[in-house]
Amino acid sequence: QEFVTVLVRDPRTQKEDSWHSYIDYEIFIHTNSMCFTRKTSCVRRRFREFVWLRQRLQSNAVLIQLPELPSKTPFFNMNNPHHVDHRRQGLQEFLEKILQDALLLSDSRLHLFLQTQLSPEDMEACVSGQTKYSVADAIHKFASLNRRFPIEDEERKKGKNDVDSDSESSSSRLGPSDDSISCACKASPASEES
Repeated sequence: QEFVTVLVRDPRTQKEDSWHSYIDYEIFIHTNSMCFTRKTSCVRRRFREFVWLRQRLQSNAVLIQLPELPSKTPFFNMNNPHHVDHRRQGLQEFLEKILQDALLLSDSRLHLFLQTQLSPEDMEACVSGQTKYSVADAIHKFASLNRRFPIEDEERKKGKNDVDSDSESSSSRLGPSDDSISCACKASPASEES
């Protein structure tokens, strides 16, 4: 039985500049689905990136009625825990519904959104073949820069001899490689408090 578990959690306030801040959320994926390159992944995304994803998915799947995102209210207060948690729940419900649709699961933008830290512009460039790296390369590279899952690291080491020549086919950088993009992912959702 295939499954995809998605958790949207750990909202954090990020400084954009001296006047502007925003909240981003950790997206944790655990799956055994053949649709996913990585079986476990963790990225941080902000609300406007979810808006971008929904627009792109809708333009590619015109006949599908996509679920709505939580409404963007002018009265949203990032210092109000109720507002932040309500939005977090809405984003999680959005992803849960999207991940149940086989047609949407075939969209490369969705996989780049969930399994890399590429910007929307870089995701578009990758999907349209304007980068030196493929979608799979981008996901593999991000996972190798952001190792948080010892079980997957062990599996990778066991299979390394089989795929060693292909694993680093691209020498181009796929975005930031420092720890500023790392998220405090945990293998078990039971220990969410940090």
